[in-house]
Amino acid sequence: MGKAKSKSDIVAGIAEAIGVTKKQGAQALDALVCMAYKGAKDGFMIPGLGKLVLVNRKARKGRNPATGAIIDIPAKKVVKFRVAKAAKVAILK
Repeated sequence: MGKAKSKSDIVAGIAEAIGVTKKQGAQALDALVCMAYKGAKDGFMIPGLGKLVLVNRKARKGRNPATGAIIDIPAKKVVKFRVAKAAKVAILK
């Protein structure tokens, strides 16, 4: 597996792809991230990539791996990212 891209690599790619400065590319990326944070409650989607969804996990029993004791894990809300079908096809080719 290759090395993950850093934020500066992503910003440089955005800037080059749309023909703007790196500073403007960074602003575009930051705006997208802010929109994702605010819209995650309602299900934020980036067409062709995937969407963020808020999921309620039920309370359940778990096991402490160090002691083997059974513990109660409380219910909680978590954010999940569901990959779009187009992205799966493009990545897994």
